[in-house]
Amino acid sequence: MGPRGWRRRALAAACLGCALLLFLGAAPRALRSALETRALGWLSGQRKTPLQRLYELDQDPRSALAEVHRQRRDLLRGACSRHTRRQRLLQPSDLRHVLVDDAHGLLYCYVPKVACTNWKRVLLALRGGAPGRDPRSIPAHEAHAPGRLPSLADFGPAEINRRLRTYLAFLFVREPFERLASAYRNKLARPYSADFQRRYGTRIVQRLRPRARPDARARGHDVRFAEFLAYLLDPRTRRDEPFNEHWERAHALCHPCRLRYDVVGKFETLAEDAAFVLGLAGAPALRFPAPPRPKAAAAARELAARLFQDISPFYQRRLFDLYRMDFVLFNYSAPSYLRLH
Repeated sequence: MGPRGWRRRALAAACLGCALLLFLGAAPRALRSALETRALGWLSGQRKTPLQRLYELDQDPRSALAEVHRQRRDLLRGACSRHTRRQRLLQPSDLRHVLVDDAHGLLYCYVPKVACTNWKRVLLALRGGAPGRDPRSIPAHEAHAPGRLPSLADFGPAEINRRLRTYLAFLFVREPFERLASAYRNKLARPYSADFQRRYGTRIVQRLRPRARPDARARGHDVRFAEFLAYLLDPRTRRDEPFNEHWERAHALCHPCRLRYDVVGKFETLAEDAAFVLGLAGAPALRFPAPPRPKAAAAARELAARLFQDISPFYQRRLFDLYRMDFVLFNYSAPSYLRLH
């Protein structure tokens, strides 16, 4: 990102200070230009911010990983300009998935089923919330506890504007159908998911299985993948309430065509991308907990392929259309196991 891009970021974010409803538009968010930053004391011995570190890496032709992330930003910005139309104004409540680390100047938009539990652990560890700064020592229920990490939605427009202008914003995404298959397996197909099964499984069974057994109607413990997909495609589902965050589209959670993300990390390259973000945050020694191993990644692909093999081409196409923007914006190809033609 060159000086012109950093200037555009400042202009886009400055719009927030003038409105109660947030409208960032499609223009890239930018920090101050290099000259303005130097005037503010960038080189005066103060601790560099993550955005300043990213700016330096962007100017270094030897940083291959910085180039990867610059290309991802460019691909996202290009896809947004080609595929998005006029959108509604963003309100503060739309930013509840964007978590704030004021101490390190970070904004993280979390997407469930994309290592968000571990990212929340990392943010708590950065704040000193884990003994020895080890994220693995933080229980999952504590990482997800309401109020442990502030959200951008907790602030007023002026404070939102300041953070968007000066903090490094990042998100992590995943191949959409692998994420969907993982959500189904963990939230509807596993015995320990009784709460989700009662809340969503019973609704799916009662709506889509006319002759369901009484225990299935009461417990929702045996939802089939085809029934889950039919529930997602049923217009009544989103008319009644928004999708649950575990199967909501990443672009609908994080608004990447309205908010400028400086780093677009991917589940498929989690270890490298997490280390890149932690380096920008000034915490290169902090280890991201247990990125998925190659065998686990292969197993996730196989699970998605196995679940989709019994879904008709007609419903595969409809589901692909539902999640199309996640494929397009984050540069994922349609899976080879789909029969879309």
